[in-house]
Parts: sequence; C-alpha cells; structure tokens
Amino acid sequence: MVVKKQCVAMLLAGGQGSRLGALTKKRAKPAVPYGGKYKIIDFPLSNCVNSGIDTVGVLTQYEPLELNEYIGTGAPWDLDVTAGGALVLPPYVSGQKGEWYSGTANAIYQNIPFIERYDPDYILVLSGDHIYKMDYSDMLDFHRKKGADATIAVIEVPMEEASRFGIMNTDEEGKIVEFEEKPPVPKSNTASMGIYIFNWKTIRSYLMQDNDDPHSDNDFGKNIIPAMLTAGEKLYAYVFKGYWKDVGTIDSLWESNMELLDDSPQLDLHADWFRIFSRNYALPPHYVGESGKVVNSIIGDGCKIYGEVVNSVISPGVVIGRGSVVRDSIIMKETEIGKSCTVNKSILDEEVTLEDNVYIGGEQKITVVGTGVYATKGAIISEGDMIEPNRVLKQD
Repeated sequence: MVVKKQCVAMLLAGGQGSRLGALTKKRAKPAVPYGGKYKIIDFPLSNCVNSGIDTVGVLTQYEPLELNEYIGTGAPWDLDVTAGGALVLPPYVSGQKGEWYSGTANAIYQNIPFIERYDPDYILVLSGDHIYKMDYSDMLDFHRKKGADATIAVIEVPMEEASRFGIMNTDEEGKIVEFEEKPPVPKSNTASMGIYIFNWKTIRSYLMQDNDDPHSDNDFGKNIIPAMLTAGEKLYAYVFKGYWKDVGTIDSLWESNMELLDDSPQLDLHADWFRIFSRNYALPPHYVGESGKVVNSIIGDGCKIYGEVVNSVISPGVVIGRGSVVRDSIIMKETEIGKSCTVNKSILDEEVTLEDNVYIGGEQKITVVGTGVYATKGAIISEGDMIEPNRVLKQD
C-alpha cells in the first residue's frame, strides 16, 4: 500500500566513528551521548519532527544494537505514527543477494523499495552524527523556488580548515558550478554539511546508474554529486547560518559539550522553540549533598553529588563521592566515582566505576575512559590516555 508523502528523510546512522576511539568500540557514532541528556542522533530526528517531516528511515550498520534499542518505536520524537514514523533500516538479504552498505549512495539505493512505499516528491538525506538545529522546511522551500534537482546545505568554515571538507563553488545565484572533495588548495570556504534534498525521480535514476558502475565508491560526494554536475543538472547551495558541529573527534566532542556551559551558548538547548527531544529515563531529580558543590555545570536527573563539580557535563544517574573533584570533564550515564577522586579534563563513558582515591587526567590533553572500566583504589590514569572498555585498572 502506497501512502503519499511530500518528503521522506533518510538518516545515515551507520558510521563507525573510529576517531572517537574507546567511545565507539561498542556503539555507532550517532549513539554517542551528548550534553548530559541526549545522544547525537537526537538532533537530526528532532530537526525532522520540528520541520514537519514524519517519515524517517534510519539506516544502521556498525554496532546497531544500542541505536536500535534507543530509537525503538520513535515515540520520544513523536515519530510513532501509523503511516510513516521512524523506521530502522539495516542492510538485509533479498532473494539470493545481501551485502553491507558500501557507501552513502548505496545505502539509499538498497532502500529504494522503502522510499517508494511513500511515493515522495523529494528525499532528504541526512547524516546522523552532527550537532545542530535546522528547519529543513526552509531548505525545501528554497529547493522548490530555485527549481533545483538537488540542494546541498553548506556552511562557511575557516579557510584554513576548508581542505577537510567537500567544497561547493557557486555563482552569484547560489548555483553550484564546481565541487571539490577535500581539496588541498580550496577555492572557497563553502563546505558541504552532508545534508541533501533531491527530487526523487531524478536521484533515483542516478542511484541506479551508480549501482551499475563497478568502479564507483557509491558515495554522494565522490560520485553522485559530480555525475549530476557533469550532466548539467541544477544544483544549488543552501547557506546555513546557525551552530553546526561535526563531533567526529575526541577534541570536537569535548569542545561542543563545553560550549554548552557558556553564559549565552550558540546552541541553546533551553529555548522553547525548536526543542531537541530525547528518550526520558524517568529518574528522580538530581541531589547535591551538604558536602557537594556545583559550579557552572550541567547535572542530569538521578545524580547524587557529594563532591565538587566544576565546569563539567554530568549525565543521568552519576554518583560523585565526598571529597572528589570533577573539573572540565564529561561524565556519562550511571558512572560511579568514589571518595577523594580527582578527574581533570576527561571523558568517562557510561557505567565506569572508580573506587576511592583514583586520579584521572591533567590540564592539557583529554583523557578518555571507555564504558564499563573499573579502577581500583588509588589507580592513576595519565593525561591523554585512551582506556579501552571493560578493563580493570589497578594501582601500580
């Protein structure tokens, strides 16, 4: 049965996120916690709902279990509607053939039958691993007014960083005249955000052609966009002016969390307009004991603070013992920190346990402790260390 939708979103959420090290050993990058309450994937999902898009295919691949469980029926984002909603789409076997998604374009190609159930006029292709608020309906209006075949969201980046991105060179009308994939000497600083709107009938034919090319990387940036430009299709750049961060490295993830602690953060999670939704674990309010002290920090529900927390982001269910000091750090869900511990400029993943008198981190390099790590009394984790998940660390 076909249920007509004007626009269907396809959310690419299978990224391994290898540059995040221990944080993505057991989870896909979009499932990484953020901001004391959220996961990264909350942002594109919430953007879709706030933009009036109620049909979202979530394409998973690497370590999908946590992400699949988190999305569930899509209810936290009001995406549990009967005709549409959030649907998890892993690679699958069809007939005698089955394969992993070989690239971003191949992931969409393999899900053509899903898209055609909704007979859309347009598809919105999103990355599941960026932090930002964006009204996609404004981008869709721009796409229609321009009579475009494809519209690519872009953001101006510092010129010295432009070589890390796909660069869109445009004319005065915003029409894309050239695309450069991570050029060593970029001609502009107009970087692709990995957000695309395509006319469905047009992009469907390019996906079919790309799949038939044995030499293709099956990638939008490397193959599909250049092919459309070569064929003379109308491609436009939609300039985004808000906050956007690719949290693909330990440094960028830490920086983005710390930016939430500014007096007037660029990404305002407290604004009533355009809220970011997430799964609610129904924990009690946080508690700061008589010996506890909190300065310029985010404290999640269910936390018990008996020590000192300064300039840090603390996720739900964390316990920080008497005499402990946590500074400039990110502490994820259900981590327990004993008495008289010191945690400096570190990221502690979920369900880490520190016995008493554990010392972690320093003032310069970020220290990362993977999920399930158990540090016994008096253990020391040096500045800049990356501790793999589920290890037991003892005092030397």
